[in-house]
Amino acid sequence: MTDKPKKEKRPHFVYTLLVQVGRKDGDGLPDGATGGALMLYSSGVDEAEAVREAVAILKQADLAPLDVSGYGTLEERLAEGHDISDDERALMQRALDENSVVVAQLTPFFDEQK
Repeated sequence: MTDKPKKEKRPHFVYTLLVQVGRKDGDGLPDGATGGALMLYSSGVDEAEAVREAVAILKQADLAPLDVSGYGTLEERLAEGHDISDDERALMQRALDENSVVVAQLTPFFDEQK
């Protein structure tokens, strides 16, 4: 038996993402909503992986992701002067600890033309 070389475990980071979603049957958005936006924290070795993981989880939850905007890691956001609350930091730490996606906020969109 040959020993496989162990893969070096790359460090994970938590990325802040804003995901716009459209409507889909069973998405859980309020009646009359045309879509929504989710602010979430996603763990990954890089931002591309964090985005892929977030989109996959949202699709499993019957949401229809349309667009993803990345705002960087905690360190990148602090360097840009963002004010990050203790609650937000705790959610980021949870995403890192659980190697998961944590939704911090959901804002439904409504058509104002009615």
